Amino acid sequence: MTGGAVAPRRVFQRGGLIMAAVFAVLAVTLFAGLRFGLMLTIGLGFGIALEGLRFGFAGPWRAMILRRDPAGIWAQLLAIGVVTMFALPLIASNPGELNGARAPVGFAMVAGAFIFGIAMQVVLGCGSGTLVNAGSGNPVSLVALPFFAIGSFAGAYHLFWWTDLGTLPVLNLAGWSGAGVTLALLAAAALLFWTLAAPENRRLPRRLVIAALVLAALAVLNLVVSGQPWGVVYGLGLWAAKAAVAGGADLSGSAFWAAPATVERLKASVLTDYTSLTDIGIILGAFFVASWRAGGLSQRLPKLPPRAWVAAIVAGFLLGYSSRLAFGCNVGAYFSGIATGSLHGWVWFAAAFGGSVIGVRLRPALGLEARA
Repeated sequence: MTGGAVAPRRVFQRGGLIMAAVFAVLAVTLFAGLRFGLMLTIGLGFGIALEGLRFGFAGPWRAMILRRDPAGIWAQLLAIGVVTMFALPLIASNPGELNGARAPVGFAMVAGAFIFGIAMQVVLGCGSGTLVNAGSGNPVSLVALPFFAIGSFAGAYHLFWWTDLGTLPVLNLAGWSGAGVTLALLAAAALLFWTLAAPENRRLPRRLVIAALVLAALAVLNLVVSGQPWGVVYGLGLWAAKAAVAGGADLSGSAFWAAPATVERLKASVLTDYTSLTDIGIILGAFFVASWRAGGLSQRLPKLPPRAWVAAIVAGFLLGYSSRLAFGCNVGAYFSGIATGSLHGWVWFAAAFGGSVIGVRLRPALGLEARA
């Protein structure tokens, strides 16, 4: 009797989730236009793939550091490689319409990536990971997410002060030749992790191959539909900036937030901002997957000491602040940066991985787990 009663209820709930997703996309399409509806759909796809296929960034780096298991990193490199093969030729053949995630290397960029690596291991979530974990009901990420947004806003506010400390010229690879060089570098990175891996961990599960290909397809669609690569951090900072303006804050003292294009973004709806739409879609997609499962949103409030919750707040803020200085997170700087030919993506990868080594060791001391 009980089992028979539960099954129809689950069918009804899942039908409601599908209808809610369709309604959300239609509402955005009617309000803002077809392109924006497509961007929300792509965001939903990201969230569903990341949560449903268990693809992440912080977790795989942690697995490599603690267990010398590079499977998740190999999947990341595979996804980046697939995007590279499409993105660089497309950008080269459509100048002005499609843009790469390109940024200069500088002191603030390297330091920001290093700090981001520490913070993302403290909360076990990067930019996309924090959105996914919050959407699926993870209490630590739910605490960290608003402070991530505040940190992104603050980091953007101070960005030009930091970049004035000195940067190199923007260096990037382009076209088919750039794609070839990038693929060779990705292969070399994969080989390096193979040599560092424990012998029993030298395999790439089929699930991760599928996840990598799905994310790559979504990232290419993101580029084609919006004209810009997949990103996360800007949208979160924009939300906090809008809240600050609504509260009466004057942002004219910031070269970033006072820029004409940014002022227009602040005046417009978040439903007409591409990065905001994919961020919202990621949260909703993860929520739908978590709700679809038999257990639903069943994560309980963990029994953590007060210092752990303080650490989640501080780490959340640092995630946002440092990622603005580093011109992106694992998605905007590492994934999209490398895939669209920016050499700063490689520097970001190295610096953030170094920070992650420290962050993994910090978690037990901060009361976020019993042992490393």
